[in-house]
Amino acid sequence: PDTFTQTAFSGSLSNSLTEVDAKGNVQPDLAESFETSDGAKTWAFKLRKGATFHNGKTVKADDVVTSLQYHMGKDTKSAAKSLLDSVADVKSDGPETVVFTLKSGNADFPYIMSDYHLVIMPAKDGKADWASGVRTGAFVLENFQPGVSAKLKRNPNYFKNGKPYLDEVEYIAITDLAARIAALSTGEVDYIGRADLKTLGMLKRKPKVEIVEVTGYGHYTLPMNVTMAPFDNPDVRMALKWAINRQEIVDKIFLGHATVANDNPIAPAIKFAKDPQPQHSFDPEKAKHYLKKAGMENLKVDLSVADAAFAGAVDAASLIRETAAQCGIDVNVVREAEDAYWDNVWLKKPWCASYWSGRATADWM
Repeated sequence: PDTFTQTAFSGSLSNSLTEVDAKGNVQPDLAESFETSDGAKTWAFKLRKGATFHNGKTVKADDVVTSLQYHMGKDTKSAAKSLLDSVADVKSDGPETVVFTLKSGNADFPYIMSDYHLVIMPAKDGKADWASGVRTGAFVLENFQPGVSAKLKRNPNYFKNGKPYLDEVEYIAITDLAARIAALSTGEVDYIGRADLKTLGMLKRKPKVEIVEVTGYGHYTLPMNVTMAPFDNPDVRMALKWAINRQEIVDKIFLGHATVANDNPIAPAIKFAKDPQPQHSFDPEKAKHYLKKAGMENLKVDLSVADAAFAGAVDAASLIRETAAQCGIDVNVVREAEDAYWDNVWLKKPWCASYWSGRATADWM
């Protein structure tokens, strides 16, 4: 569940029915068009003519139906199951049309169909054939070494004219930030994500390096498992909100390349975004008030972090430890292993660093 797999296996290898463009608008992708009726409860997607899978098989409505059903039902283990809870029925209407019937109207439903989980896979014996790696995308899978690299080559039969632009691509997993920067600087790689902000100025001085910075949907978070003590106590959570100096983290860790999110997952680039109030700033007195209310005036908690979550996570945790100490809270920063972070920490440790890539609409997020 990381940018590596999302980019290689969703973006390059596969297509969903729709995609979101650079302006945040939903567009047809493997679908040629879509239309709604019955107060946005019924959605019909017409597939592109001539679209094929990498094995030459024509994409049919049944492939779409089985691909979506893979994520539906009580037995599925899919992370996208909740996205499709609103779907009462999905069926083919001829070989080129797929009809969704929703439990209630949803004007954003085409956006949900762009989700990176919901790529279209070939049907085999009435089920989605996920294991073959055969998809519809601009590139065909050549070799995959989990946690190391994914190599893909150009799909000569891609349904989008003039694309892809490259003959082959390779995605390399470089979790160490310094190694990632070094790989770019030496020309070993052509592009990296999540640059080191501390060395951004140095990178800008290199004549062959271009820095691209836009306001996206992503946000860095410190999620708590609210079913586990002491985070099951809302007063403890409120105390921690007031014990963190968010602006200091923006200034010192992200060097101004961020904005304070105020526990709001809706990025400013999303249509209809709101900035909820009150703004939580560093306030030791309020933090102590909520600690006292919780009956935990000598609170001690572990915060599990690694820069695998986001570049600067470890340093941010250190700042949090310092400000929390002024509020009577002992934050024990646990520096976790980078390479096993998503296996050993995420959804297992009660308080950790993480990030969300965000979603294109407020309702979806």
